[in-house]
Amino acid sequence: MRRLLALVLLALALPASISAASPLTVFAAASLTNVVVRIDGSARYSFAGSDQLALQIRQGAPADVYASASPKYTQLLYRDGYLLKPAVFATNKLLVLVLRSNHARISSVYDLRRGGVKVVIGDPTVPIGAYTRQILDTLGITADVAKNVVSQETDVKGIVTKVALGEADAGFVYRTDARPVASHTRSISLPAWAQPPIRYELAVVKASKHRAAARAFVAKVLSKRGRLLLAKAGFGLPKRP
Repeated sequence: MRRLLALVLLALALPASISAASPLTVFAAASLTNVVVRIDGSARYSFAGSDQLALQIRQGAPADVYASASPKYTQLLYRDGYLLKPAVFATNKLLVLVLRSNHARISSVYDLRRGGVKVVIGDPTVPIGAYTRQILDTLGITADVAKNVVSQETDVKGIVTKVALGEADAGFVYRTDARPVASHTRSISLPAWAQPPIRYELAVVKASKHRAAARAFVAKVLSKRGRLLLAKAGFGLPKRP
């Protein structure tokens, strides 16, 4: 268990910030932790749930760029004058994550309705929680699965950690977040017809004191190299405008 715990903490650690020489501060959704630092390793990052980061920006936190796992938050901040115009830069898919041992014998999302199965999902205020509820509604199994929910996490990394440590039998996560724990977990696909559209957006924060650097960061994410790194991390890529 200690070895597994060390592995999970190493793969899923969510630092409040990663400091570097650059004065640029990027607020990014937790599910972007393993990719944006590869796109630009010189920035200072703060990773958390998209809703938490959006609230911090509204409260005046010194962010230069905001990258969200849902267009809901970027569009609201843009409407209210906190961001310059957002751009879609990546897409994702949902899946059900289970331990490789799979003691609960889960082979499909419909098995999560069985009594005694422990399920962990995202809080309804964060994108992963909203997307999960959307797909459960589409599948018509919301009430049955809700009876088995043992925890609601504030970001997707919390869900992955709970499953990887055996504290839950299954959890709804993004495809990209299953990769770091693939040696200890299994991924169960969800019906393609029920998948909600998952789009990531980023934008320069209007109050940024480093607008040139912020614009340069956005350009890096949208560049050929940025798109290649996103694709390697398992993200889908939107069509270029």
